[in-house]
Amino acid sequence: MIAYALRSLAQAVVVTLAVALIAFTMFRFVGDPVASMMGQEASLADRAELAERLGLNQPVHVQFARYLRDIAQGNFGISYRQGRPVADLLAERLPATVELAVLSAAFALVAGVALGVYTAIRRTGLLANFVMSFSLIGVSLPTFLIGIGLIYVFAVELRWLPSFGRGEVVKFGWWSTGLLTESGRKSLVMPAMTLAFYQLTLIMRLVRAEMLEAMRTDYIKFARARGIPERSIWFRHALRNTMIPVTTIAGLQLGSVIAFAIVTESVFQWPGLGSLFVQAVEFVDIPVMAAYLMFVALVFVLVNLIVDLLYFVLDPRLRAGTLAAARP
Repeated sequence: MIAYALRSLAQAVVVTLAVALIAFTMFRFVGDPVASMMGQEASLADRAELAERLGLNQPVHVQFARYLRDIAQGNFGISYRQGRPVADLLAERLPATVELAVLSAAFALVAGVALGVYTAIRRTGLLANFVMSFSLIGVSLPTFLIGIGLIYVFAVELRWLPSFGRGEVVKFGWWSTGLLTESGRKSLVMPAMTLAFYQLTLIMRLVRAEMLEAMRTDYIKFARARGIPERSIWFRHALRNTMIPVTTIAGLQLGSVIAFAIVTESVFQWPGLGSLFVQAVEFVDIPVMAAYLMFVALVFVLVNLIVDLLYFVLDPRLRAGTLAAARP
């Protein structure tokens, strides 16, 4: 177990360093930091002084080492557009994105597994066929179109939910949440549904396919021959063997939920990291863009590391292989 975890951790470190190198190159090949911070009318002496203060006249490997040291300490530089530390901007926007991503991922996972199991068990039923047909919408339609459709129905026609913003929030130190206020909960419904819809349909169809495959295996037939109740066969045997591929997809989708929340946050004007990144691209704010890239990479690395460890727990073949390799 320890060797397996260390191997996965080493891979995570390599990926993180590779992404850090990509983020570092953005400072050198995208825009001019000195011109962005001082403007075009600054004198050559002022430009040289700022370049020296920022360390831009040092060798590349020295700059990269300093960049790694800074991000390890949580220092992502100063925003060219706002003139504030990027870490402060991320801290302000992070709660909104995490709240949206976690709720949408949880909803997609729970509803996707439940609907996948139901459509596999009742695959010839009318409701199961309707759910499978309706799921094609989530696979086919782009996220922004789903969001616009929800706004038209629930905000314009029915006037049940707000169409933009986060609503009233409650602060706990630097963290803020809208779950404790009525306007915050209402504002969260449509963005969470929009972000979760594609993930939900993907997980549902995967669970259904894996369940149908598991129900055709010999050990399920033997379980029926032994007189084990159908409910126990569905949930203790068939569903358990579908959780390994579902864990893979669910883990990757959790990372993509945060990475691709940009579209949803833009549609609903959600004050999260996605909208901050869009503004940074518009104004070529390289420190914010690089920090967002590092944040997304860190999320994917951590999620994949957790998924690898869950593999070891869920799949007895990995444990057996590790014990066999450890024996002389």
